[in-house]
Amino acid sequence: MFVRSIRALIGFVLACFATALTLVLFVYTPAELASLPSDMTVERLTEAGTFALAITPHVAAFAALPALIGVTFGETRGIAAWTFYALVGIGIAALGFLVQHFTEAPDQPTILRNYALIAFLTAGLAGGLVYRLFSGRAVIRAQRPLAPPPTASMADPPPTAASDKAANA
Repeated sequence: MFVRSIRALIGFVLACFATALTLVLFVYTPAELASLPSDMTVERLTEAGTFALAITPHVAAFAALPALIGVTFGETRGIAAWTFYALVGIGIAALGFLVQHFTEAPDQPTILRNYALIAFLTAGLAGGLVYRLFSGRAVIRAQRPLAPPPTASMADPPPTAASDKAANA
């Protein structure tokens, strides 16, 4: 139980960082980073990495309760499918997008734009897949019972009275 909890916590932290990094990649696009002069690239990458580290706690604070519900459901049911964790991540991201939208001031510009929605959903997908990669797939291995002992092969039918007579003759 303790090892499973630690594994889930490590997976959650990694998923939050992956989510934050994905959101940052929507701010500092890969095309923008690739087109920078070589002397600016290191500075911009450092800035993007620092930004990702800065928003990771915010992602973790928001996603903690929904992720706990999703992980608990997946752990108790023994779900290891990547689609489950991807959908949980997307669901948490959609919830975050809606919370952000509904808490906006009426006179301020809205987050309700396609680019922001795509950024949130992609970040949720990345977080769900990273959780599954580092923690979710071990669920089945940790709960799978040992394989039953091998049984007689179907190629060798059980002995019958006719085969006993033929063997004794």
